[in-house]
Amino acid sequence: MIDHREEQIKLLSKQLKLPTFANYTDILRQAKPNADFSDLLLDLLMTEANARQENQNRRRLKAAAFPYQKTLDDFDFTQLNESVTPVFIQELASCKFIDEHKNIVMIGNPGRGKTHISIAIGLKACLQGYRVLFKNAGSLSTELTEARDAYQLGRIERLLDKTDLLILDELSYMSFNKYESELLFKVISDRSERSSTIVTTNLPFSRWTELFENNTLVSALVDRLTFRSHVLDMSGPSYRLLTAQASANQ
Repeated sequence: MIDHREEQIKLLSKQLKLPTFANYTDILRQAKPNADFSDLLLDLLMTEANARQENQNRRRLKAAAFPYQKTLDDFDFTQLNESVTPVFIQELASCKFIDEHKNIVMIGNPGRGKTHISIAIGLKACLQGYRVLFKNAGSLSTELTEARDAYQLGRIERLLDKTDLLILDELSYMSFNKYESELLFKVISDRSERSSTIVTTNLPFSRWTELFENNTLVSALVDRLTFRSHVLDMSGPSYRLLTAQASANQ
């Protein structure tokens, strides 16, 4: 015999956008023998709230477009130099700097874990409800240029405007022409004191003239990035190289 109540519950759960309520029998099976209606209702609501939180986390992680996922638990903090302490990195991972609209600039040679740490902080931010976007600096420059040429620059600008934390990775490996420089500068300038940006680079500020044609723009760019910012010296031997050598010697 068909239980029309089951069908109605499923239908109403879908209409009211409370999908977990359709699985109320699972809650009943797990309930304590002395549970009353209030207990059951609370369990249903908590299950729905947890499911929504997980779905939101998944959407934020997907939108962030991380190339891969890394956590601070995976990071070897012994590789840090004396100027950057594990306690300070953990403090940054609290994401308080995002509420304060501060930036992070990590400067150091390749293989020092800059991208790893930036992704780990980005993951923490996603799980705390912040909107995060990971972009390779060169790729973002190309996207901005192509969007400008296609008269669609406003779409990317709106996306960046809604982003609480922009991670701009590898601002080091390619130089930018006049138009690319101006577009990147506008992105960073627009975010100044309004939202947060993490930049990873292999070059000290004194060598950023190798990346951008206009020296005046470089000065303005550095000024925007370093104002109300944490600048981390990540220099030292390559962690990737040391790990590879250790593996080869085993």
